[in-house]
Formats: sequence, C-alpha cells, structure tokens
Amino acid sequence: MAAWHATLDDELSIMNKTLTIIASLCFTLATGCGLAHATTPIKIGFMSELSGPQAALGQDKLDALMLYVEQHNGQLGGKPVQIIKRDSQLKPEVANQIADELIQKEKVAVVTGFSFTNIMMAVAHKFAEANIPVLSASAGPAPIAGEQCNEHIFVLSKQNDQFAEAMGVYAKEQDFKRVITFAPNYQAGKDFVQGFKRRYEAELLDEIYTPLGQLDFSTEISRIMAMQPDAVYVFYPGGLGISFVRAYKQAGLLDRIPLLSVSTVDGTTLPALQHNAVGAFSASDWGPDLDNPSNHEFVDAFATKYNRIPSEYAAQSYDVAKLLDAAFAKVSDTTDTAALTQAIKNAEFESVRGQFAFGHNNFPIQDFYVFEVAPNDQGQVSLKTVTRTLKNATDSYADACLMN
Repeated sequence: MAAWHATLDDELSIMNKTLTIIASLCFTLATGCGLAHATTPIKIGFMSELSGPQAALGQDKLDALMLYVEQHNGQLGGKPVQIIKRDSQLKPEVANQIADELIQKEKVAVVTGFSFTNIMMAVAHKFAEANIPVLSASAGPAPIAGEQCNEHIFVLSKQNDQFAEAMGVYAKEQDFKRVITFAPNYQAGKDFVQGFKRRYEAELLDEIYTPLGQLDFSTEISRIMAMQPDAVYVFYPGGLGISFVRAYKQAGLLDRIPLLSVSTVDGTTLPALQHNAVGAFSASDWGPDLDNPSNHEFVDAFATKYNRIPSEYAAQSYDVAKLLDAAFAKVSDTTDTAALTQAIKNAEFESVRGQFAFGHNNFPIQDFYVFEVAPNDQGQVSLKTVTRTLKNATDSYADACLMN
C-alpha cells in the first residue's frame, strides 16, 4: 500500500511540474496562451439580399467572396477568416436588426455586401459609428459619396450615377433625340436616372418610376409602343430586369428601339434571359471580356466553380476580397480599427477592372464602358465591350465630401 502511495505521489509531482512549464510557456508566448487567440478567425459580416426576386445579386457577390477565400485556404492576409452571411430581405427594418447583431453579438471586424441603396442607407452609418469599416460591393448612394461621406465607409463598385452617366454619354454620342427612362421608385432608381440625364444633356421624352416590387410591365410596354421613342433607358436589377427585358422582347421592341440599360442585363439575369436579351446594351465598370490577367483568372475560376459567367456584382465582391487580403496583411491586430481603416484606404491589389484607386471620399476613380449582349466565343450569351465612354472618372458628388 505504501509503494502505491509513493507511485501516486511521484505521478502527481510530474503532472504539477508539467502544468507549471505549460503555464510558463503560455505566459511567455503572449499572456494567457495567446496561441489560441492567434488562430481565432477574423469575422467578416456579409449582408445582402439572399431570398426573393433579387437573390441573384446577393448570391453572386457571396459566391465571389467565398471563391477568393477558398482559393486562399480560408485566409485573407494570412489570417483565418469567418464569413457571417445574413439576408436583409430587402427590408430596412430587417437590415437594422442584422446590423445590431453583427455589431453587438458577432463583433465583426468589417462588413460587406450591400446590393440595394435603401439597405445601405439604413445601416451604413450605424456600422461607421461603431468604428466598423463598411465595404460596399454594389450600392453607391449619392449622399455617402458627398455630404455624408465617412472615413469608415468604402464603396468598391461605383457611385450609383456613374453607370448611368456612362450610358448618358453613349446616348448623346448616338444622337438619340427622344428617350424614355424607366426605374424603380427608390433612391438608387432616382440616382440612375439623374446620372443619365447629367451626361445625356437633353430633355427626356418621359421619365417614369415604377413600384420597387413591380414585375408586370405590360402598361409600360404599351406606353413605349404608343410613344415610339428613339431609345429606352432602364435600370431594373435582378428579377425586375428579367421581367422587363422579356416583355420588351416579346413585344418586338428589342429589334426596333435600342434598349439602353444599367444593372439590368448582366451575369445575374442573362442565364434566365439568354437570347431574349441579345442586342441590348449595358454600361458598367466591368465586363467579362476586359483584358487583364486578374480578370481572366477570376472569370475562368468563377465559371469553373459555379458553371456560369460572373456578373459585375461578383466582380466587385471579388475585388472586396482582394482588397481585404491586402489590408489584413498590413495590420497585426484587426481590432485596431484606426490601423485597419487606414490599411483599407491604402490597400494595393490587382483589381479585376485593371487600375483601382479610392478618391478622397472613399469611392473609386475608374473607367466605364458600354457593352452589348452577344454570344461569346463559346456560344454563351454574354457581354461584349463596345466602347469606353469615361476614363479615370471621379463621381459627381466628391466635391461635397469634406474628408481629406
């Protein structure tokens, strides 16, 4: 019995010495076993529409973000990341609830996504006030580009007016005299029409706004047939665009009256529209045929993984991931929001659009193009570059931003 007690005492002594060594090592490595802390993933909030008629926009952005993260073994900037996705349902009240959760419970380091301007306007400043950087991969509200600009809010896509401005330049160059515009009746719809008018520089034949959820455009099609304009300009993203373009084609208008659009015929809608959209025009900062190495790599990888051509939404979200990869690599502690915000502002990466730089209002300075829906070399319905209408363009609201 004494021998048994002696053996037990020896084992306990060894265990105590081992625990003391471990504790000492933990303290030396970084107070309280910091090794476990070092592998804690950086939380990235992703908020967009992932259900309903507009789900394709959010899904394309999410797929592109996840593609880049997977290509880098679950890391950005050499640090493990966790993507926390949430569906705003295109409802500002839901978006506010999600924002509270991401800020208070999840304690995200950054938040991205944002397809629709009304959602971004509802929550962007809430995140900014919590010192959480916002990186929009789509929505670019005019107020945030101008008087409501904020050091923590970044837009990697464009200011909403700019796609429209690019198409306005094209309409003017084509000498279209009588143009009707259509858009949903909310902030982005008004921005996209205002931008078109700014560069078109002529009086519109008519300016029509429809309810945001409207999918039946028979009344609008009848109006177009009665007025016989030189061209029709529309902003109808996601399911709205599918419904409008199908109705336009079925009425025989696509072959007779040029359809000029922004965020209407793209990678989110062309899989459903197919040849119903051939001949329609679109203005954007990105197209699948832009000739640079980063874009070739992105388009090939996206098409291989998801069996579809990416949209501008996917391209912009992929650039968000590339930017975060560069920014996270520059900061040792992503909870240092001042350092992280500065790293985001100054991040250098190879954009799928080619050159990329933020203006002083945290909106991009970039080129814009007009594309035509046409079959590509593989016979797939895609976008083909027609012309570049704006070069190194700064948005029209930047002068109202008082940030340095």
